[in-house]
Amino acid sequence: MSLKEQFGKDVLITGWGHSKFGKLSDDTLESLIVQVATDAITTAGIEPGQVDEIYVGQFNSGMMPLAFPSSLALQVSPDLANVPSTRVENACASGSAAFQQGTKSLLAGTARTVLVIGAEKMTHAGADVVGAGLLGADYDMAGKPSTTGFTGLFAEVAKHYAKRYDAGGKLGDVLGTIAAKNHRNGVDNPYAQLRKDLGEEFCQTVSDKNPLVADPLRRTDCSPVSDGAAAVVLSVSPTGGATDPVRLAGFGQANDFFPTDRRDPTAFEATRVSWQRALAMAGVGIEDLDLAEVHDCFTIAELLMYEAMGLTQPGQGSRALSEGWVHKDGKLPVNVSGGLKSKGHPVGATGVSQHVLAAMQLTGTAGDMQLAAPRRAAIQNMGGVGIANYVSILEAV
Repeated sequence: MSLKEQFGKDVLITGWGHSKFGKLSDDTLESLIVQVATDAITTAGIEPGQVDEIYVGQFNSGMMPLAFPSSLALQVSPDLANVPSTRVENACASGSAAFQQGTKSLLAGTARTVLVIGAEKMTHAGADVVGAGLLGADYDMAGKPSTTGFTGLFAEVAKHYAKRYDAGGKLGDVLGTIAAKNHRNGVDNPYAQLRKDLGEEFCQTVSDKNPLVADPLRRTDCSPVSDGAAAVVLSVSPTGGATDPVRLAGFGQANDFFPTDRRDPTAFEATRVSWQRALAMAGVGIEDLDLAEVHDCFTIAELLMYEAMGLTQPGQGSRALSEGWVHKDGKLPVNVSGGLKSKGHPVGATGVSQHVLAAMQLTGTAGDMQLAAPRRAAIQNMGGVGIANYVSILEAV
């Protein structure tokens, strides 16, 4: 049973906008939001006054002084005056949280057209400020000093994984292959922050240019600090926009326990449940997907995602790489955009960005990134170490 069959109405992505990701010194949070919101409204073929509600995904967590950005989107047009607008925060999943809140407004019938924005400014802040802000998403480390920040948390996940499954000591090479794949894909993404094919050997090797950040994770295993924004218009019917709309076929959310000692560090169990819920709502299986954009904040996260989505059994995620499944020409290309690893990770923007880039694939408008006629895509976005988990299934109309 699809979302439309379950709720009796469509949820369509009818327009979108996307900024470049990276160190955007000349942009403010306001200018980024206005840019992508304007583009989304324009490509949807609607007037600003037709927007019934706005959701803005932003983590912030002390990385910038302005902690109340919900009305910044109103700067697009005087016709947005008095439109309800809400900031949504769920750590690095804030963008997808905003997307699902917009979806639920449509399903509830309280809106027919919703503007969803994800945005973040990070690069202006010092490494200590960014590190402390991101650690606010961890139960055990929030407010505590750390030399490795969130990288250290995922490094611990990698160590647990290696101890449980990696008897041959090849985990570092596997993670390097993921990094190289995503850097190679990112070359074709005009929005990406890091557009350089680094090659497997470089990504698999510790060097002066690729040092360990938190053993066993090297610099190439970590997504960069980024600025950027993305936006979509959600509608219950086609709006006659610049491209065909894209249908939301299903979605899922699941949260895990916050304390580390209440979670299996290698299972990402709530992530798995969010996948199961989204696929069940869409009435499809993993074999029915043509591509997936997943949350590779660190390469170990993408490896665990292969297992959480059901592409492989636990401990066998490397098969998805060695057998070519997740490469651009494989049976389920993963992170054709370059993922967070290459595209960048302005945390509040990431989930919305993933929806935009998947929609571009499904409408044949992805340019050099374009796959051959994909019909169905999955988006997975998470906050914390597998804590807040969101999955969407999109399909071409």
